Amino acid sequence: MPKHYRPPGKKKEGNAAKYITRTKAVNYLQISLATFRKLCILKGVFPRQPKKKVEGNHKTYYHMKDIAFLLHDPLIEKFREIKVHRKKVKKAIAKKNKDLADRLLNRPPTYKLDRLILERYPTFVDALRDLDDCLTMVHLFAALPAVDGERVEVKRIHNCRRLSHEWQAYISRTHSLRKTFISVKGIYYQAEVQGQKITWLTPHALQQVLTDDVDFNVMLTFLEFYETLLGFVNFKLYHSINVNYPPILDSRLEALAAELYALCRYMSAGSGGVTRNSESNRLIEDKKDENNKASSKTDESELRLAQLQHQLPTNEPGALMHLVEESSAADADDDDTKECKSLFKNLKFYLSREVPRESLLFIIPAFGGTVSWEGEGAPFNEVDEDITHQIVDRPTQSHVFLSREYVQPQWVYDCVNARVILPTEGYLVGRVPPPHLSPFVDNDAEGYIPEYAETISRLQAAARNQVLPLPGIGDEDLDNSLVEAMIDRTGSNENAEKKRKLEMLEKQYHDELKMEYEGITFSNLSNSRAENPPDAVEKDDTRSDHEEDANKQAEKDAADITKSLMSRKQRGLLEAIEIHKERKREKVEQLKKRKKNADSSAAKRR
Repeated sequence: MPKHYRPPGKKKEGNAAKYITRTKAVNYLQISLATFRKLCILKGVFPRQPKKKVEGNHKTYYHMKDIAFLLHDPLIEKFREIKVHRKKVKKAIAKKNKDLADRLLNRPPTYKLDRLILERYPTFVDALRDLDDCLTMVHLFAALPAVDGERVEVKRIHNCRRLSHEWQAYISRTHSLRKTFISVKGIYYQAEVQGQKITWLTPHALQQVLTDDVDFNVMLTFLEFYETLLGFVNFKLYHSINVNYPPILDSRLEALAAELYALCRYMSAGSGGVTRNSESNRLIEDKKDENNKASSKTDESELRLAQLQHQLPTNEPGALMHLVEESSAADADDDDTKECKSLFKNLKFYLSREVPRESLLFIIPAFGGTVSWEGEGAPFNEVDEDITHQIVDRPTQSHVFLSREYVQPQWVYDCVNARVILPTEGYLVGRVPPPHLSPFVDNDAEGYIPEYAETISRLQAAARNQVLPLPGIGDEDLDNSLVEAMIDRTGSNENAEKKRKLEMLEKQYHDELKMEYEGITFSNLSNSRAENPPDAVEKDDTRSDHEEDANKQAEKDAADITKSLMSRKQRGLLEAIEIHKERKREKVEQLKKRKKNADSSAAKRR
């Protein structure tokens, strides 16, 4: 018998060797189904769809390489230790050994997910690309009620709230927010961080109810990984702008539930501490290493410089260093950041108690505005005379200041999406505001442009002075181009007229040949024409209709010929594209019909 002989039927090949079912994977790893599900979530292993499902379509398949990858992970051993620890605690409680149970509960086995972050995201850009679901999940749990005895621990909710505020403070500080939209689900945000567009959803500030139809074990497993990921991302981002992490907040503002404002103050005051400390330590170490290489005078000057920088306070940078940082930061900003930074510049906002405070505290500073609110810990009061806009959402006000404008919260979001300061007449208190358009929809691609979108486009063009000739074309060039366009148009009209006359002569020639073939003489033809004179207008109309029908028929024939030469796959793809275009056309017609009905009903009310 050969050395590598295998009996027939024993060796697996193809999909049977590449894929394994979930039940066999659980038995292969010798863990429970719940542990296997948690391990797959943390490691980023997901089910696969093989072309040929060997053991049936009703089973879940995993790649065999993924299961072998999980087999040697240290987390499996940690999960087994946790399982054994729970059994020991249960046994001690059953034996009424309270001291042993307390000792075991105070020393539970723990594990960290730091290694998994580096394993799944080798570069920082990879982590930013996968941050959409992470931010949405963290903001969702940050809005849950922090009540003891619920299925979610209070410390997890507080940690999610802290991480979400740290992220928002960075976005607001660096002016990285680009779009926002209020929907039924919540408030959508889109920011651009290091060239990556990150979109997340935050729920509305309402009382959340934990339902029974949601598997919180799976969600908490995702949250466990996302908390670690967002912590590393915040650490990297804070150090990129020379701010210490984790931040130390003002206890008074934190007690007043103004964490976001406290973070913004911390980032404004503590910028540059990391760079100075690290630079001083590096210079001191370099001084010790280069004693034998550099000259004595150079070493002495570097040492003095390092000592001076080391003596600077960590919370108040020097004037020279502050100016250098500000100038370098201003030069590094791109056009979008500069535009966002100056949108609400020199504007001062005051928030009433009924508006969404956290969302507006996040958006307004991100676009260069100054904001305060009604309550303790606010930077300025309602009676401040420098306030330009007060955000309210109730029809009546106890006291009205004539030096400011009272607008609804939607005005702020629409200004952010349009990147211009919109007129406040449509957003005044008590009026129905204009439609809130989504910035995530491309109206040109959809084929329907709302009326208010056209109004915003005109305001944008007027604000940015875009009603100008094309770049590189002066007044003389513009006149010459207009003259050339008129000459080309005249020539095309003459060519079309010549073509029409040639077609008429050709048709007359064919008619005369037909009559000659039928034996009709010229006298009979002239008599019939005298009795029934032709109508020139009707001929022109019928000629144009025939031309349109002929063009449509030619296009249809060309499309049929092209379709007949396609393969079945290409033909199906073409039909799917045509169906999509037809549905889009029907949707546009429906929107136009609704707009027409709304305008007619509004006219009747007047």
